[in-house]
Amino acid sequence: MKSALITGANKSIGFETARLLLQQGYHVYLGSRDLENGRKAVDRLKAEGLNNVEAVQIDVSDSESVKAAREAVGQQTDVLDVLINNAGISGGMPQNALGASIDAYRRVFETNVFGVVRVTQAFIDLLRHSPAPRIVNVSSSQGSLTLHTDPNYQYYHHKGAVYHPSKAALNMYTIDLAYELRDTAFKVNAVDPGFVATDFNGHRGTGTVQEAGARIAKYALLDENGPTGRFISEEYNPETGEIPW
Repeated sequence: MKSALITGANKSIGFETARLLLQQGYHVYLGSRDLENGRKAVDRLKAEGLNNVEAVQIDVSDSESVKAAREAVGQQTDVLDVLINNAGISGGMPQNALGASIDAYRRVFETNVFGVVRVTQAFIDLLRHSPAPRIVNVSSSQGSLTLHTDPNYQYYHHKGAVYHPSKAALNMYTIDLAYELRDTAFKVNAVDPGFVATDFNGHRGTGTVQEAGARIAKYALLDENGPTGRFISEEYNPETGEIPW
């Protein structure tokens, strides 16, 4: 049975992605910063008959927590097939370039960038044991430098001086990671789930968690012919999915 770890999966998009992978026959390690919330999410999935799931406490901003999560998963399996770096924070809105504090930048980058690096580096050994490993970094079209310099972009006037740079940095990490793994079976992509109504944005989004989860799961389930090193937003580009960095 293939396995997947999803960070920040106790609710919203991460939870829906977990549900979809379980439906595809995966064993899912449901990452949650608060273990009790993770266990409640697991109970909900098991109530649906999706039993191959267990909660793993993981705070991506805490190196010791990530290390402990790696040890916990490693006690269960020697192989991880999918890593979905879903955990993220916005840092609160509005954010402006002249007023945002350095502490705000540190908090957001600690989760959205450094957290992804921590988790990826911690679990890369288990992923290397998979014949077809997949890494999905959950990003946002808001991290596109090209789009945010285009006045015709639908979110052009929605700037976020802290959150947006964190996703741009995540995107660059995705490029470097995909390049480093280019001669292997890995597929590594940055995927934008879209502007989805969740707690993350005060439920102002126009999309659903079901749509978002399907977009992420699609790139976790890529076959050998799937893309790697790409920035995907099917909300912005429904035809090919690819958008400019």
